[in-house]
Amino acid sequence: MGDDRWSPRLATVEDAGEVARLLHDFNEEFDTPSPGVEVLAGRLRVLLAGDRTIAVLAGAPSVAVALATLRPNVWYAGPVALLDELYVVADRRGRGTGSAVVDLMMSAVRARGAELVEINVDEGDVGAQRFYERHGFSAVQTPGSTERALYYSQELTG
Repeated sequence: MGDDRWSPRLATVEDAGEVARLLHDFNEEFDTPSPGVEVLAGRLRVLLAGDRTIAVLAGAPSVAVALATLRPNVWYAGPVALLDELYVVADRRGRGTGSAVVDLMMSAVRARGAELVEINVDEGDVGAQRFYERHGFSAVQTPGSTERALYYSQELTG
């Protein structure tokens, strides 16, 4: 990137409001419900204070965010990371900002012992699929398999 003001950095608890703003903007851009910046910021202050949530910000002011969570998993000795969110504001897309954020996020989860990174991508989001494939992610879970990996969920709250 060459310009330090776009360089990514690990977020701290003090950055909870900035992370929340970007996550909220992400949901707004794609017409997805959000509990709002204040609610997200409160949750992020708790999560970022622990060692199982990592956020990466880029820009000053921030124009990109990645949020990853770590969890134990029976199949790996170390934790498994889920890239919960990756968002780059529209006018910074295609300039390497997202790549720089993902690179730092991958380094951070590796440093915490993660042995696998997972991401869920909508089937129709071909651009995101290409982006993650360029960064070494695969849409199949077993080497040699041709089956698509699908994500299922069930919300347990009203």
